[in-house]
Amino acid sequence: MPKQSIIAGLDIGTSSIKILIVAKKEGEPYLEVLSQSKEPSFGVRKGVVIDTEKVSQVIRSLLGKVKTETGQKLDSVYTNISGSHIFSTSSHGTVAISRADQKVSEEDVARVIQAAQTFSLPLNKEILEVFPKEFIIDGEGGIKKVVGMQGVRLETEVLILAGFSPYKNNLMQAVLDSDLQILDIVLSPLASCAAVLSQKQKESGVGLLDIGAGTSELAVFEEGDLIHLAVLPVGSANITHDIAIGLKTDIDTAERIKIERGCCIFEGKDKKEKIETEEGEHLVFSQKMLAKIIEPRVSEIFGEVKKELKKIAKYELLPAGLVLTGGGAKLPKIAELAKKELKLSCRIGKSSNFLGLEDELIFATACGLVLRGVDLAPVGGWKGKGFSMLGEGIGAKIKKIFRNFIP
Repeated sequence: MPKQSIIAGLDIGTSSIKILIVAKKEGEPYLEVLSQSKEPSFGVRKGVVIDTEKVSQVIRSLLGKVKTETGQKLDSVYTNISGSHIFSTSSHGTVAISRADQKVSEEDVARVIQAAQTFSLPLNKEILEVFPKEFIIDGEGGIKKVVGMQGVRLETEVLILAGFSPYKNNLMQAVLDSDLQILDIVLSPLASCAAVLSQKQKESGVGLLDIGAGTSELAVFEEGDLIHLAVLPVGSANITHDIAIGLKTDIDTAERIKIERGCCIFEGKDKKEKIETEEGEHLVFSQKMLAKIIEPRVSEIFGEVKKELKKIAKYELLPAGLVLTGGGAKLPKIAELAKKELKLSCRIGKSSNFLGLEDELIFATACGLVLRGVDLAPVGGWKGKGFSMLGEGIGAKIKKIFRNFIP
């Protein structure tokens, strides 16, 4: 009987917390989904854990569901970090090649990447991920694989992703208080990219926009490398709030209207809609009125994306276009509106490698977390090999750096 790894992805989001459990059998390319569950989120605001106790309670409830469904007690997870506190910056590192034969070693690569991280960050900010964009030997740049090449001076250009340390500590505390070990913490947009983007798209030049409840996350790739990442402080919950105000109804009814009747672009003949509110009353509105509420807010999100693309001179210049995912991407005609606003080809992303979850946009981040685990987990599972990112040594950080640079 083939050995298998049990891998769990825990997505802590603004509106819901989701967990995905899969089995990866030795020698088989497909992942078997053992359990997928979600619970309304409490203690999270705009992607940030603000109440660790409430978040832990939700996670423990999910773990109870998992045990009931699978008969297994989960002890470790891959989880995500999000929020508008996350930012990206570029940096440069330079070292002398150390070997007598002047050939670049893996140690030289690790040293130059470490040198690129030696700069001052604002108080309470820390580096979360490092992505080398290119290596330069004796002034010759654009090099991707540098080990074994000869030279005197080695340089690198890297993209550094950083965030607010107390928020990361809150996230870790909430998970650890649920009696779970953390195998890795992955930025939410990177997890979503792993689930829905192909290597061909990343090589051509592509953007991914994950529209969550509290935030929208943008990641841009070119020539296989991450070149930009931004977390926008607006999401699908803002659309719900606009509907509640515009139609003078409660938040729960507004959410139902958005999901069941919402559309980004009004077309065709207008007609009246009727829905029962939480108080048992009947709310009447027109499709045209609803679209007039939704479209400006979605356009605002795409306006923020446009600003980010202009910052890196990629507005209208992504050959593989923009891929949309996240719960907010389920709005009808959102891809058409994105194409109109951003002047790019746009499509809705699908999670690969997960049968039955291809169209479950809200599970894209959880799918990506599981894929990170598939890359790292030994056959047979981890069983007690969790770690705290606050205490990981330089060796672990260097391994993460090399892992991020693998195409």
